[in-house]
This record gives sequence, C-alpha cells and structure tokens, in this order.
Amino acid sequence: MKTKVIKAKEINRNWHLIDLKGEVLGRQATKIALLLMGKNKPNYTPNIDNGDYVVIVNAKDLVLTRRKADTKIYRHHTGFPGGFREIPFKKMMEKSPIKVVEKAVIGMLPKNKLRDKRIKRLKVFVDSNHTYQDKFNKD
Repeated sequence: MKTKVIKAKEINRNWHLIDLKGEVLGRQATKIALLLMGKNKPNYTPNIDNGDYVVIVNAKDLVLTRRKADTKIYRHHTGFPGGFREIPFKKMMEKSPIKVVEKAVIGMLPKNKLRDKRIKRLKVFVDSNHTYQDKFNKD
C-alpha cells in the first residue's frame, strides 16, 4: 500500500466567506485556521500547504465572551530599551479590528514555515464590503 502525496498542480483552493457579525472571536479563529491549513480536505498533509482562501467580513462586529473585552491586553516589544507596549482590546478594536482578527488566527496556526504562506490567504474587511465578489459569484 502506497501513500499518495499531493502535488502542487493538484491543489484545488476554494474560497470561503465568513461573517463575524455577533460571532465569538476565538471560536471563529479556530475554524478559520482549519480552513487555511486545509484540514477540512480529505487529502490533508501536514507538510504541504493545500488550504483555502478565507474572506472575513464585519470584523468590527465580533464579540468576546465574559469580561475579556475589558481585560484582554495585546503585548509586544519594539526591540529597543523600554519598548514594552500594552494595548487594551477596546483600543485595538477602535484602531484596527483587522489586526485583532489576524492576531487571533495567527495564534491558532501551527508555528512552522508554512504559517506565513497560509496567513497571506486570509483577507479581512472591517465591514461587509469586500473586493472578492467575483470569487463567490461564479454561477
């Protein structure tokens, strides 16, 4: 019995549209990560990037459970002395809801060399207008 390895020419990438209006961020981030990895396909292979494209709309309308909206803090360091920065969730949502969704999905993806390729197939939009209408209206 031989194992079939998928070739680059055989990869079929689909497009998925996800509306985050009223949806919980963490639960949707796991589903988005699975689509980007291609785990929903029968020919999933961990070392081959055969995931799909994901378009997310209404990023400004997502919700968090319990008190996370008040307590969640995004932290990073600039690399310079005294460069530790903390941004609360509410301020980050006002500034850029796109970054909130991207950070959540990046955290759900495996930490390997394929992560950068996978995250490039994630398209996030603040409201319901997006530039990929032609990918979904093929009928």
